[in-house]
Amino acid sequence: MTTTTPPVTLDDVRDAAARLKGVAHRTPVLRSRTLDALAGAEVLLKCENFQRAGAFKFRGAYNAVSRLAPEQLSRGVAAYSSGNHAQAVALASRELGTTAVIVMPEDAPPSKRAATAGYGAEIVTYDRYTEDRVAIGEALAAERGLALIPPYEHPHVMAGQGTAALELLEEAGELGALLTPVGGGGLMAGSATAAKALNPGIRTVGVEPEAGDDTKRSLDAGRRVSIPVPRTIADGQALHTPGELTFSVNRRLLDEVVLVTDDEIRDAMRFAFERLKIVVEPSGATPLAALLTGRLGPLPPRVGVVVSGGNIDAGRFAELCGGVTP
Repeated sequence: MTTTTPPVTLDDVRDAAARLKGVAHRTPVLRSRTLDALAGAEVLLKCENFQRAGAFKFRGAYNAVSRLAPEQLSRGVAAYSSGNHAQAVALASRELGTTAVIVMPEDAPPSKRAATAGYGAEIVTYDRYTEDRVAIGEALAAERGLALIPPYEHPHVMAGQGTAALELLEEAGELGALLTPVGGGGLMAGSATAAKALNPGIRTVGVEPEAGDDTKRSLDAGRRVSIPVPRTIADGQALHTPGELTFSVNRRLLDEVVLVTDDEIRDAMRFAFERLKIVVEPSGATPLAALLTGRLGPLPPRVGVVVSGGNIDAGRFAELCGGVTP
């Protein structure tokens, strides 16, 4: 889709940052000499695994829910998500004094489902391989009079997600490249909007799991492409097509997409744990995997990476990262 007016601008991202001040965490930016040596560049990691609800998603969810009218807040909100957006909307709703109903896949990670329920949300499950979560969420919202907050296909959500990159750029200064995971495309759309506005020459790179390359295929085709729902350990990126709004931004501002395998994601998670001393969930580890494999080719001197989340339970982490250290 081509629009004359972008769905999100730098001013929108800055406005979201002001709204999130004192509510969202200003997450740390970490460095590792070992990682720098392996990547061949100075790498600055924006660690959204330390964000509230464990992922960058809280930024967009709070920005969107906080803008609802009091009458709508009194009726409640709905969302659909495999986990991180679910938790984020549940927490944002609790913070803003409203209720949330979340549509989640039956095979969502148990820790993400438990956390969503722990924030007070009602959970409605579905089969991600045979049912349409968007249709379920829209029908539920219409039936109950709820405001539907989608995980990426929303200007306020995109603007909120972009505040992670805005903070990184404010703290790190000029960067030659910015890497983020790409699922539905909201994080990249918001991040690229901020990054390109502040530094038009920055190289924006999205990273997808090899099994879920819908954004790469869509960029190559010049239009949104659908694939079968991918089976990958990166559950936050197990989507079959990019969002319409997010793709309208990313087709303009995203320079390239690189792919990583599930084994490479596991290696990146293990590296982050053993060398960086942080826990990263599979989707959050994809940009790190791209760096460690050298798949990006020659890099500029300074590279920023949004580590998007760390929501994974101990048993699943051990299952994925067990074995011989690379």
